[in-house]
Amino acid sequence: MDQPAKIGRYNIAAEIGRGAMGVVYRAVDPMLERTVAVKTINMALDPGEIEHYEKRFTIEARAAGGLNHPNIVTIHDIGRSGDLAYMAMEFLEGRELKDLIANGELTVDRALDIAAQAADGLAYAHQHEVVHRDIKPANIMILGDGRVKIMDFGIARMRTADVRTQTGVVLGSPRYLSPEQVLGKRSDGRADIFSLGVILYEMIAGQPPFNGVDVNSLMFQIVNFTPPPPSSVNTRLPPMLDLIITKALAKSADERYAGITEFAADLRACRQQGLGTTMPTLIAVTQPVSAESQKMLFDDTQPASRAEDRSLTLSNNSLPGDTIPSRGLAKEFDSMAATMRLAAKTGVITDPDAFAANFGVSRHSIDAAIMDAGDESERNWGAHTVMRAPPWSTRDRQIFLGSVGGALVLGMLIVFI
Repeated sequence: MDQPAKIGRYNIAAEIGRGAMGVVYRAVDPMLERTVAVKTINMALDPGEIEHYEKRFTIEARAAGGLNHPNIVTIHDIGRSGDLAYMAMEFLEGRELKDLIANGELTVDRALDIAAQAADGLAYAHQHEVVHRDIKPANIMILGDGRVKIMDFGIARMRTADVRTQTGVVLGSPRYLSPEQVLGKRSDGRADIFSLGVILYEMIAGQPPFNGVDVNSLMFQIVNFTPPPPSSVNTRLPPMLDLIITKALAKSADERYAGITEFAADLRACRQQGLGTTMPTLIAVTQPVSAESQKMLFDDTQPASRAEDRSLTLSNNSLPGDTIPSRGLAKEFDSMAATMRLAAKTGVITDPDAFAANFGVSRHSIDAAIMDAGDESERNWGAHTVMRAPPWSTRDRQIFLGSVGGALVLGMLIVFI
């Protein structure tokens, strides 16, 4: 189709993007004398679906048009011009995040900043009862001054929306979908948390956490596969970041961050502690976590925002010596039980006896965390990591051998007497 000279009141300057249902143009608004982006959908391409696409297009405009936030693209106008439905929006001069990832241009610190800004924009949308549901690198624009802009609320769900997604229908980019979206269940803002977690993993590890050979295998991985911690790919990443990723990528929405603002707070805590300043160093195979890296997990470093929270907490079933200081994470995540469980799941606890001795926690609490993680892995039968039973300590072996020896002596006495 030839490029139109005008759409609505907008003078078309050039085509800047093209999709299956329409084209995006750079245009000029003569009334306000400003450059805008005009997104179109050709309503004549599929006559049988015109009503569906027009309603979906209207939902996108209503969803994004009601949001006014520095990290969300601004919608100026919506209308119809012949067979074209169009939306005029803020013209962004920058690069899509997908290009920065593909070219390996991101430091870990920059990745944390991008994810935190995106989380801020999504938090604002969630406060206004809008869930994006299609967060992916192609929908995140990085401007020349470093600002992040979220685009394309095309499949956003609003409580007042006229068009609802049918149960079992999957919408969104498969690689970044949450498990509940893959399974066709109703999703809320925690689906956006999962999608942003997938993007963060890809930015800091240099590879996506889920990468099936086709759509079906990819969706199977999302629902059943626990990806390796990103520090196993980029050895300079701190264990704290492994735990944040694990929290964001939990299969159950109830086990993720309760709100995306807490996700953003933890990402900024990493930056404040100087944990995100390293450059990515990729390796081909998973390497064990060093004792020094293990100790970083429990170093008592706190961001200013949590400086007042210095009390030591004992879990209900922990033993004396199991006190662990605040880590600067979201409160429901920053607990003895959660930290130990996630440490077991992410492979930080490689030698339970050494771990207990080095960090002043009881072997009982470590075994409980490992068994807890193991039970979860057995329930998640397709998981990548299945926890094994913890090895016996020296004391356990001594007690066992002593008991066996005593039983043998007693048996011999009974036989000969």
